[in-house]
Amino acid sequence: MKRVVSVSLGSSRRDKVATMDLLGERVEVRREGTDGDVGRAEARIRELDGQVDAIGLGGLDVYLYAGGQRYVVRDGLRLIEAAQRTPVVDGSSIKATLERRVVEELVRQGVIGSDTRVLMVSAADRFGMAEALAQAGCPTVFGDMIFTMGIPYPITTLEELAEIARKLLPEMAKLPLAMLYPQGKAQETAPDPKFKEYYEAADLIAGDWLLIRRYLAPDLGGKIILTNTTTAEDLALLRERGARLLVTTTPVVEGRSFGTNMLEAAIVALAGQGRDQLDAMAWDDWLDRLGLGPNLTEIQEA
Repeated sequence: MKRVVSVSLGSSRRDKVATMDLLGERVEVRREGTDGDVGRAEARIRELDGQVDAIGLGGLDVYLYAGGQRYVVRDGLRLIEAAQRTPVVDGSSIKATLERRVVEELVRQGVIGSDTRVLMVSAADRFGMAEALAQAGCPTVFGDMIFTMGIPYPITTLEELAEIARKLLPEMAKLPLAMLYPQGKAQETAPDPKFKEYYEAADLIAGDWLLIRRYLAPDLGGKIILTNTTTAEDLALLRERGARLLVTTTPVVEGRSFGTNMLEAAIVALAGQGRDQLDAMAWDDWLDRLGLGPNLTEIQEA
């Protein structure tokens, strides 16, 4: 059996252990939250180095993308470099491939179309999804300024997103991770509806679940949520607020959709790739072999 651990800066309340069956091989996947403590996460990665087949990084993004440029988050790179033998991944390769394919499949199934109004809470961490939504013709608000910086400025084109990213991301990548993303106890606080008008104007709300949840509107009547890392508790919250459909981009295992970093680490473990082989991973080929696609849950009937 392969063993994979996701070391997350998120709340330890969301920890989970499960077993996935991938191409006939059993992979034990374990999420370990460190409640926002970067030092604790770094120490745990050092302990796991050489003891497991792959390590995922949760609750952060090491690499952000916009307009063909890659921006490296300083604290994230520090965590990757804490392991010397075991490959460490942040899920960005899955986001760039699987999430793009998920949007394309939703279009093929008629779930979304060019008349679907989209709120994407952050595109810099999911640029593949952002590009696929734009290519589908969906009128989209990219909420990077709103949901990561608290500035009510909607971005409506990929070109504007790339321009803003070039100006801001090099400096933002140097900031402590807690300033960019809810971590630890911040993931457990009640949603603040101060940006509810952006939710209300959308048919589809897409992106990182914890960013979606942070400012979740009280009324999500009839809306589609496109995300991952959702638990049974999260599904209950969406049902309570009237959302119609939950689409997760990663497989649901034992009632939980794990993060992209966990899926990416599981595939790396299955492939038997080392740290120096990650750049050569044929991600689309692996996704084809695994037959991965969107998971649709009718919330009001769940």
